[in-house]
This record gives sequence, structure tokens and C-alpha cells, in this order.
Amino acid sequence: MRILLDTHIVLWALDAPEKLTPKQINALENPANQILVSSISIAELMIKQSIGKLNIKADLLDLIQQMGFDYLDYTAQDALFLKDLPYIHRDPFDRMLITQALQQSCIFMSNDAIIKQYDCHLF
Repeated sequence: MRILLDTHIVLWALDAPEKLTPKQINALENPANQILVSSISIAELMIKQSIGKLNIKADLLDLIQQMGFDYLDYTAQDALFLKDLPYIHRDPFDRMLITQALQQSCIFMSNDAIIKQYDCHLF
């Protein structure tokens, strides 16, 4: 499976794995799965760090690679789909991640209840 992680799942996997469900942990550890971190999540985390809402001491990209996760760049084609996405979620980062998951045929791993209202494959 190709699984795109929501930003909070990336953080939990790196720093607070006890917040993940056993099912999520199994999926993240299963070598048959391709675990993807979006460039959107990297941007969101760096913005949070720059305004003092997050303190990541190590190199974030190195941490993600050490976890065995792959990067997925957000494309112009992904962005075009935003115009058709129902305006249920107000967070622009989450909206971009949803469109990316849909456009790139990924399962989206998130604990965000609002995202469940979208027609995307959730984990």
C-alpha cells in the first residue's frame, strides 16, 4: 500500500509513537507498505518551528529518512484539484494533503475527524 501521512501522524511517528494506534504502527512498520511524507507536511512543520510552536532539534529530513519513509512532492496537478474539493476542512495544509492523496492514489493516514467527511481512502 502507498500510505500518505497526515502531518500529526509524522510528528507522532517521530516523537510520540504512543499516540499511534496498534493498527497504524503495524502499517508503518510493514515493509510491504510505502510510507510517504508530503512536501506539504515538511512545510507545515517548518512553519510551526519558525513561529515557536514546535522544537525539532535534529534535521527533520534525516529523521524522516531514518524512519524509512519516502518523500512525495506536491505537484501543480495536485493543486488543481483544490478547486473541486468540498470546503469542509478550513486548514489549507490538510486540504492540500487530501488532494494529494486523491490525485496520487494513496491511502491517507490521519486521526482528524473532519477528514473522514471527504471521499478519500483513509487509514
